[in-house]
Amino acid sequence: MVNIPAHRPYRGAGRTSSEIVHDVERALRQGEIGPGDRLPSVRHLAEELGLSPATVASAYQELARRGVTTGRPGRAGTRVRERPPVATRSALPVPPGVRDLRSGEPDPELLPELPKVELSRRSYSDPPVSPRLRRVAEQDFAADGVGPCHLAVAGGALDGVERVLAAWLQPGDMVAVEDPCYSAVLDLLAAMGLEAVPMAVDDLGPRPSELRAALRRGARAAVFTPRAHNPTGAAWDAGRAAELRQLLGAHREVLVVEDDHAGSVAGVPFYTAAGATEHWATVRSVSKWLGPDFRLAVLAGDEATVANVEGRQALGTGWVSYLLQDTVAALWSSPSIREVLERATATYALRRTALQRFLAGAGHTVSGRSGLTTWLPVDDEFGVVSGLMEAGWAVAPGARFRVASPAAVRIGHGTLRPEEAARFVADLSEVLRRPPRRSA
Repeated sequence: MVNIPAHRPYRGAGRTSSEIVHDVERALRQGEIGPGDRLPSVRHLAEELGLSPATVASAYQELARRGVTTGRPGRAGTRVRERPPVATRSALPVPPGVRDLRSGEPDPELLPELPKVELSRRSYSDPPVSPRLRRVAEQDFAADGVGPCHLAVAGGALDGVERVLAAWLQPGDMVAVEDPCYSAVLDLLAAMGLEAVPMAVDDLGPRPSELRAALRRGARAAVFTPRAHNPTGAAWDAGRAAELRQLLGAHREVLVVEDDHAGSVAGVPFYTAAGATEHWATVRSVSKWLGPDFRLAVLAGDEATVANVEGRQALGTGWVSYLLQDTVAALWSSPSIREVLERATATYALRRTALQRFLAGAGHTVSGRSGLTTWLPVDDEFGVVSGLMEAGWAVAPGARFRVASPAAVRIGHGTLRPEEAARFVADLSEVLRRPPRRSA
């Protein structure tokens, strides 16, 4: 049996609300508590520290405002976010012998080899986007119906999303997000002081009625994943994209952000709502198809949005290295790399289909048309996660991805071969036959 490390109880320290906040962040930095750990109730911590419940409640409210914690003090409890905006010690690896299916990472064996590239030497006066990368990216976006557009380069998909949101929004603004949603997006919104408004999804992405409701609530922006949706694998088709564009067209003031994180290996065509509103951006990362260490995403958007992103970038990092941009451009435009990407796309599709076929054969309802993750609804997600860990499989609890949607677990199938999928589903079925456990 696998020994699963228990969460460490937070003891707490401080005499004021701000001191409690600083102590929680200190405990995170030093590894005394970690992402997902539950903090004591307001009443319990107040008794431990000899303070009023109001003082502790104020500290917890500030931690939530800063994006460190999630949940509400009370029966549901307050937990540390999966990605709090505090430097933390690395998460504990899964125990030896456990197959790690928690992430949506690509298979390293399916990534292309690095080419020999003639690199440019950039000066301070050169434009922030390499001419080589600009040519390749403009062709790629145009082929997918994105444009006419202006381009910027960011340090990855989330960096691009954050820069676009920061260009137009203020703390307290509401942002429509898919529910479930990539957990890092929820954590990013919390860290920026933005309020997530959930939109339920089906196999084609956000339901139009859900987008309509979010817009009526006053959402000033919407973040979409048109394909390879993480965690569900949903993807837009032409009809769904047209419905969303029509709704957004009646709200020209809404900022639209599209996260195309899987790009060339998503397995389905790209459909877009770009241009339906006055301000928009499509962020296309290369990490899933060229390699996670390529911290680069090309951002296509309207003139004002791109100008705001580049203006703020100039006050900090300045630009993304031309050495990186030219390397990405060479890979992106190489005919031999296209063959590698086609093989990777087909392999991911085979693995996704195999897992879903075995799950369906065991009576489980799953969906997902693209991407590297599968979303499996369950009644007791923490019990399933624990049971699978004991059986030798690590999957992610759905709580970190959900706003209001039902319980589930996320399975990363990017490296899961069909023969492994059969064993995984057999062990999953055994876990689900057990009586449900009470979650912590």
